[in-house]
Parts: sequence; structure tokens; C-alpha cells
Amino acid sequence: MTDDELEDYGFEYSDEDPDEADVDAENQYYFAKALLEAGSFKDAFDGFSAVLVMEKEPGEWGFKALKQIVKLHLKHGDYEDMLITYRQLLKYVSSAVTRNYSEKVLNSIIDAVSVSPNAMFRQEFYETTLCTLEDDKNARLCFKTNLKLCNLWLSMKEFVRVGKLIKKLHQACLKNDGSFDQQKGTQILEVYAIEIQMYTEQKNNKRLKETYLRALTVTSAIPHPHILGIIRECGGKMHMAERQWGEAATDFFESFKSYDEAGQSRRIQSLKYLVIANMLMESDVNPFDAQETRSFRSDPEVVVITSLVSAYHRNSISDFEALLITNNQHIIEDPFIHDYVEELLKNLRTQVLLKLIKPYTRVRFSVISSELNIPEVDVEALLVCLVLDSRVEADIDQTTQTVALGAYMHACRGSRNRGWEKWAAFIKAHTRIQTLRIN
Repeated sequence: MTDDELEDYGFEYSDEDPDEADVDAENQYYFAKALLEAGSFKDAFDGFSAVLVMEKEPGEWGFKALKQIVKLHLKHGDYEDMLITYRQLLKYVSSAVTRNYSEKVLNSIIDAVSVSPNAMFRQEFYETTLCTLEDDKNARLCFKTNLKLCNLWLSMKEFVRVGKLIKKLHQACLKNDGSFDQQKGTQILEVYAIEIQMYTEQKNNKRLKETYLRALTVTSAIPHPHILGIIRECGGKMHMAERQWGEAATDFFESFKSYDEAGQSRRIQSLKYLVIANMLMESDVNPFDAQETRSFRSDPEVVVITSLVSAYHRNSISDFEALLITNNQHIIEDPFIHDYVEELLKNLRTQVLLKLIKPYTRVRFSVISSELNIPEVDVEALLVCLVLDSRVEADIDQTTQTVALGAYMHACRGSRNRGWEKWAAFIKAHTRIQTLRIN
């Protein structure tokens, strides 16, 4: 049942006869509500306004009428009029209705406003609500409104404001003696989720890691899966920045499962990040073989990623690069994935390079360059990395733009060493002759 349906069953029996004005206001309210349900919004608005005139002083029916007017203004995008009516509604909160009912109504309005695209309206609405709630000492609703405001400022990248409000929210999760209130585990995780997102945006990995680890230690909570999804996703991004591909893949998988449980489209994003981490760790395991991910194979965005994985495992550079170009919107335009595209290409080129030079003893840079479709200077950089990582034993000759491998390399190295020995012996003998002559 909706809030409006539930309120119709809130009868209170009394020995006293109801005031005639109250009866008229009640009848007028239900008449206006019937007009609203019939789709006559203008007549319904006038009907609810009439309820306010009928009441001698602020009461239950006036509060309900104002609630309906607020929702009408919000539905039609009349934000300025909505705020005026909402401020009038807030005057009824502490006197006209019970605390529980007023909290339920305000809760529903806050949730409705939170999806509005107008950021400045939402900010003014939250600040207006907080002024009343702080005076009324409604800590629970005040905490929720502050969370909404904090999320709004985070989306606006107002990090200074977010930081100050986070400190206030942390204080709300403490007992009077300053210790953490175990009964507020769910609330503290919601605060950590905002804090972690802020540090991720700022690329402050030190503070991000500290907060992420603290979040994982909170056990006295039953948070919404969406919150766990955010924490795990940001944890995965943190591990990626530290080049810990395996840990990142684990976090992205957990993030995907949480978003999936919450029924949010963000799960596809986490799934894409999982695939990127899997490729970077050079795992042979296909993430779409898991039971949780199998049903997402046919999703348009996922099809692009599965094609990318297929090209990667086939060591097909041309197909891989073609997919990056043709699916620019789903891959390259994601700022996070964009940061790791070069790393993926480097991994792929390295695999192809190792396979290419395996049967040879000496190869020119130009041959490798044409095969990998990159400049010769990039070929040299790849070869240097392989030598430094001890993945291949080779001599790189920059003058002839060639790389010597295997037996040929050892033969060349031995011949070169013998040449250096002869030259050193000649210099030594020549120096001795010059010394004898001086003496």
C-alpha cells in the first residue's frame, strides 16, 4: 500500500464529536484527492488549497493537503513554488501531526526530490529541511538528509564541503564517550562509501586505502547492496592504481554481484572493469564462465567486451585495435578504462613480440614494427622492457636497429669480447713501449 492509502486507515476513535470545521476540511481533502486520482490536477490543486482555508489552525488535514500540493509542484517541475509550499508544510511538523507520521511524509518527499535533475534546487531543499530537523532534534532524518546533501556535493565535486560534512556524519555515529556505536554500523558504511568515492575522485590512494580497510572491518551492519557495490568498486580502482590486478579483479567481481543484487545498471560497468583487470593479470580464466556473469553475455556493452577478450586471447592486435576504434563510446570514453588501454595494448604487443622472435636468432626492428603496427622506437622500448624483466635474453643493437637472440647472440657476444680483449692488450703493450721511451 502507498503512503496515501495507509493514511486513510489512521482512524482515531474519541468520545468527543469532531469539530464541524475539521469535518468540512476532511471532506474537502478527500474530494480534492478524488479529483487528483481522476487526473484533474488543476481542480485538485484548488481543492487542496481550499482545505487550508477551512482549517481554523494548523492541523492534520492541512498538513496532508500541503503534502499533496508539494508533490504536485514537484511533479510539474515548479521548484520555486514547491519550496514555498514545503516551508509552509515544515511549520506543521512539530504541532499538527505525530512525529512518526511527519517523519514518514518528509522521508517520502526527500526520496522524491533526490532524483530531481536540478542540483541547485536539491541543495536548497536539503538545507531548508536540515534547519527544521535540527531545531526539532530529529537525528535519524537529519542524518539521512545530510547524506543526501553530501552525495549532491560529491557529484558537484565540492570536496571541501563534502569533507566538512563527512566529519559531522562521523560524529553522529559515535557514542557520548567518543567510541563507535556498534548499532550504527549501517550508517557508518554509508559515510565510508561517500568518503571512498571522494578519495577515488581526488586520486588520494593513501587516504582511500585507509578508509577502504576500515570499511571492510565493519561487521555490525546490514547495508544496502548498493553501498557495498560502491565500496568494492572503489577498492578495485585503488588496487588497479597499485597494479595489483588480482585483488582488483576480486573487488570488481564483488562489486558486480552487489550491484546485480540491487538491480542497478552500474553492474555492467563493474563487469567491464573486471574484464580489464582479468586481461591485465594475463589470466586464462574467462570471467563470463562464472554462473553470476553468464546471463550478461548478450548485453550490447558486454558483447563489445567479450569481443575484446576474444581478440586479446587470439593475440590479434588488428582486431583488438579495430574494436577500440569502432566501440569508442563503450570503451575509450570511460575515463577509468582509458587509463589502462595502453597497458592492455602493451601486454598484447608483448605477447605477439615474444611469439614473433621465438624462432629467430636475429631480427630487425622494421620487421617487428610492421607486425605490431607501431613505430620502431616503440619496438625498442618493448625489447628493453623484456630484457630488464628477464623475460628474454637478447642484445639490442641500436646502430643497426636489430636484436640478437639465442646462439647468435652468444656468438656475437663472444666475438665482441675477443675483439675487446685484443684491443685492450694492444693498448696495454703500446702504453708500456711509451713508458720505456720516456725513461
